[in-house]
Amino acid sequence: MERLSDFILRENKTVFDEMVAHRFVEDIKADALPKRAFDRYLVFEGAFVETAISIFAYATAKAETMSDRRWMIGVLDALANHQIAYFERTFAARRINVNDFDVAVPAVARFRDGMLAIARDGGFIDTVAAMFAAEWMYWTWSKQAQQNTISDPLLAEWVGLHTDENLCRAGHMAEEPAGSSRETLGEAEKAHLSAVFGKAMRLEIDFHRAAYDEVEDA
Repeated sequence: MERLSDFILRENKTVFDEMVAHRFVEDIKADALPKRAFDRYLVFEGAFVETAISIFAYATAKAETMSDRRWMIGVLDALANHQIAYFERTFAARRINVNDFDVAVPAVARFRDGMLAIARDGGFIDTVAAMFAAEWMYWTWSKQAQQNTISDPLLAEWVGLHTDENLCRAGHMAEEPAGSSRETLGEAEKAHLSAVFGKAMRLEIDFHRAAYDEVEDA
């Protein structure tokens, strides 16, 4: 029997492949990501991580088992005590003033609002599907990028955060509940979760493209 996670990945292969071959990803692999684009991305992503805390707080409240609650608490800990700390250090090291950037640009706002809506309006498994999309995507291209030279140490650290087994456990653990839930879901429910995954991936594509808007207009 096909695992739900495999079904979702198969159904969304085109959009997933588009994201992991994104210009942002290819520039990192080529050690050619413009400094301004990375700075811009950092501000956008740092702001979103704060939103992600709310997203996983919704999921924690909606979880039906203690195992899932502990899982969500672990994710919240990683976000609040590891990723937020990374952004604080990185903004200081790169002398980034977040007030110099507009985090309300359309693609960034759509990503923030769209991902938050999935958690707020959907069930626990909806958040898992969106989480699977984001973390599996990051884990996939980050593993590839680590095979190449990344001369910016802070960019290399960011990539490493998404391949560290302790900090990126969300991606792997998201895959397991998705897979193990396969037998209990009907076709309509599986299709719905696949659509959630696809929506999250399209939001990610536009979000990463937004890092270049100001660079290209300069």
